[in-house]
Amino acid sequence: MTSDSHALTTTEHSPVAGLAHDASGGISNPILGMLLFITSEVMFFAGLFAAYFASRAAVAPWPPAEFEHTLEPFSLVFPATVMLVISSVTCQIGVNAIRRDDRAGFVRAIGLTLILGIVFLLIQVYDYGLLYSEGLTVAAGPYGTTYYTLTGFHGAHVFGGVIMLAVILYRGMAGQFSSRHHDAVEATSIYWHFVDVVWIGLYTTLYWLR
Repeated sequence: MTSDSHALTTTEHSPVAGLAHDASGGISNPILGMLLFITSEVMFFAGLFAAYFASRAAVAPWPPAEFEHTLEPFSLVFPATVMLVISSVTCQIGVNAIRRDDRAGFVRAIGLTLILGIVFLLIQVYDYGLLYSEGLTVAAGPYGTTYYTLTGFHGAHVFGGVIMLAVILYRGMAGQFSSRHHDAVEATSIYWHFVDVVWIGLYTTLYWLR
């Protein structure tokens, strides 16, 4: 076997070969796949926002009188929002670290991002409990239905992002990423930034515009 054929065989069977950047300067398959997925998710959330505003236009008053002071912008959800925004920053710090082959910095930043994502979910679950105790349930008319539909689907996406972060953190600790092989990290960061942007839209719509 020649050195060229051996190199080709090694590349084909390497567990990280598919994560390398496109040598031609084009976009790699993992990142392209993530961008296409996010495009579909943008349309999905656009439909949910459209349903919310349609319900809001059809129901008066909005919010209903009994829930006028339920969704306060500076309630428990405010620190959760701050943490999610910070997690987007730490995620990008991790991406920048692995681009420089700083694996220790990558692990620290992604580990912190993972913790912030988990705390966000825990706060959301706790906040759901508080809202239920105040009577805001899924069955509380269009107001309750649209609120839990929007935040619930977003929470599911955050959960998916947490799993993705956990996977790349594990692989990063195993030394599977480098400055040349980290497209899975890039794809995960794109998804996490998307989740962050969607939440900012939800927080503004549900808690500020009301």
